[in-house]
Amino acid sequence: MPLETTEYDNGGDLGKYTDSLIASKDSREPDWGTLSFQEKAGPQYRRAQIRYVGSGATGNHDDDQRIIPSGGFTFSNMLLPPGAEGPAHTHHDVEEAFFVLEGQVRVGIHRGPDEAEYRTLGYRDMIVVPAGVTRSLKNEGDTDALFCVIIGTQKPQVPTYPEYSPLYGVTRD
Repeated sequence: MPLETTEYDNGGDLGKYTDSLIASKDSREPDWGTLSFQEKAGPQYRRAQIRYVGSGATGNHDDDQRIIPSGGFTFSNMLLPPGAEGPAHTHHDVEEAFFVLEGQVRVGIHRGPDEAEYRTLGYRDMIVVPAGVTRSLKNEGDTDALFCVIIGTQKPQVPTYPEYSPLYGVTRD
């Protein structure tokens, strides 16, 4: 967890302060539990979040001291095994960006139950989805897909699921 900027401003240990701003790959662990409630709608919704900055919209992870607290955005990686999906959902308060690091991710942009456009993103491809636009994700490949998820606020609202989403009405408990 980063030290307060007063450590920086008041001549504190600059090395210690700098180290507090780093979230290394080796200190990250895939969290398969944070979205496990979605598996109530089917095993294809099993995926892991790997948090770096803030916790996104997946819950309260303030007790995880490895996460750099968010000042104005969240950043995590999402691990989608082959066949895994992120269901159709909407962030009403904030844009969300996906940047593919490994594998391929099919992204859907939805306008109702019968209208959607799909694009497959690969290595170093990115999509930015505005607030209020319904999106979905799927790994149609035969290897894991790993991608960055950036959400443009310190703590986004919990997303909603449209009536046509398999997650509609599924609760987190």
